[in-house]
Amino acid sequence: MAAIIITDDCIGCESCTSICPDVFTMADDGAKAVVKRPDSTAPCVEEAMETCPVGCIIRE
Repeated sequence: MAAIIITDDCIGCESCTSICPDVFTMADDGAKAVVKRPDSTAPCVEEAMETCPVGCIIRE
């Protein structure tokens, strides 16, 4: 299952990029997070999902 960020809900807090930088990064404009490795099975993906203050990281 791929990790997805619901960009409309992302507030750009950078918690996911801090927790799991190999999978998440900030968009070029720095406003929202994006997934750079959606199929990653790294344990930090789950931690980023749980830590996201708006719950915009999902698996689909």
